[in-house]
Amino acid sequence: MNLTINVVNEQPSKSIVYLAGEIDAYTAPDLKEALIPLMRQEEQVVEVDLAEVNYMDSTGLGTFISALKSSKEYNSKLTLVNIQDCVLRLFQITGLDEIMDIRASIRGGSE
Repeated sequence: MNLTINVVNEQPSKSIVYLAGEIDAYTAPDLKEALIPLMRQEEQVVEVDLAEVNYMDSTGLGTFISALKSSKEYNSKLTLVNIQDCVLRLFQITGLDEIMDIRASIRGGSE
């Protein structure tokens, strides 16, 4: 299966990344290519909507870890929202839910 990536720039300092499909060894490089440059913008807020992601493997987790590292280097913020239970379970098993900002839904308005 493929991964559809749609980046919406809501404000100059906030982007929402809508994902649909599967995040695996084949699609993770495309996600990384879209996500990392956003994280490397100073004080950028990036929310990744995973509502339509029904499968993710360890390669996907690695991509989000890379994005988190970039966010800390550039003082930006990464938030994962609308995660399906099967994907959330990966974050919980690995303990990444303790270090990543995971929320039930996208926040409205400005920060």
